[in-house]
Amino acid sequence: MAKHPVVVYGASGYTGMLIMDWLIDQDIPFTAVARNAKRTQDMMAQRVVRLESANYEIIEAEHNVESLASAFRGAKVVCTTVGPFFDFGLVTVEAALKAGCHYLDTTGEQHFIRQAREQFGELYRQAGLLLSPSNAYMYTFAEIAAELALETPGVDALETATLTRGPRGAGAGVSVGSTATIFGGYRQESCYLWEKKLVPHDKHASFSVASPDFLQPVFALPWGGTSLPVHFEHDPRVRSCISCVGFYDNNAMQMVHGLEQKWDAEYANLPREQQDAVLKQLVDSVTPSMPPRERTSLHRTVDFAIGRGQLSAVRATVHGITPYISTGAIQTAAAIKLLDGETAKVGFASGSKAFGHRYLLGFLEQRGLARATVAQL
Repeated sequence: MAKHPVVVYGASGYTGMLIMDWLIDQDIPFTAVARNAKRTQDMMAQRVVRLESANYEIIEAEHNVESLASAFRGAKVVCTTVGPFFDFGLVTVEAALKAGCHYLDTTGEQHFIRQAREQFGELYRQAGLLLSPSNAYMYTFAEIAAELALETPGVDALETATLTRGPRGAGAGVSVGSTATIFGGYRQESCYLWEKKLVPHDKHASFSVASPDFLQPVFALPWGGTSLPVHFEHDPRVRSCISCVGFYDNNAMQMVHGLEQKWDAEYANLPREQQDAVLKQLVDSVTPSMPPRERTSLHRTVDFAIGRGQLSAVRATVHGITPYISTGAIQTAAAIKLLDGETAKVGFASGSKAFGHRYLLGFLEQRGLARATVAQL
């Protein structure tokens, strides 16, 4: 049973430790939940900033509903990073509900998000709890840009891009969990929103994104569809939403795209166990260990939304730095609101709809993590 108001599940992982950094910064006590308490304590001692001033505990739990519900019970908010979420997410969603906790996660895995909404959205609403996936740099920054674009009257169609730069090379600066999610997504359908309905992307869809922020076009992919089409699916303001993701390193993105085509040609019809072995080999070869902490001089981001109406046109851009560090800040900003009982939504909702995109943007801007601009076109 947790004795602190916030639970961080996945505490020994890269993103989990960054969430704890920010909770400590905001003087919020937390319970770290993981499978191995000693390993988690050792990792936290190495990687969590200001740990010596933190008020925290570590609880061991197995990844099943009963064990996790027991560990979460007593807390108000669960922040989970344990993925890939299409493999592990629903267990955590059910456990948080059973423990009477609000649920926040960091994933943009569209297939899982749709499952969570359909299976647990109404149950969370009835319990007066928030079920809010995808509170992370990817795709909260893009959603903030989309919400800024929707402030222009008449806008009802959105196109968003999430573009990042870090160390060059496949897997450089990407966590092990993120890499597993990228490759595991080959098995999932990805959709965009068109005329208020989710429509599957072409199997090998790609984008060439020309932006004034870059000298050359950026090769981008649907990236599983992203969370945005799901979050805007039932929004009366929005008729369509298409989203993509790209890295400044076009070669790395083209490598991912080529592996997806290879997957369809050679592995898509294999038994699940053989597919799992192939995916593990891919992850290990690309991201063999936890990356170093991000550098503000190197890890930079541009997220933008182009909004269109019949005659309206607007471009909203959020420039940022350090995506994983920003994810820790977003999770903490959301937890602060929930601890204060200040959420505009219960049941299934995005962070922007639950807490307000202007609040999230302000939290990031005040800490030097983001800057937004809006231009009428």
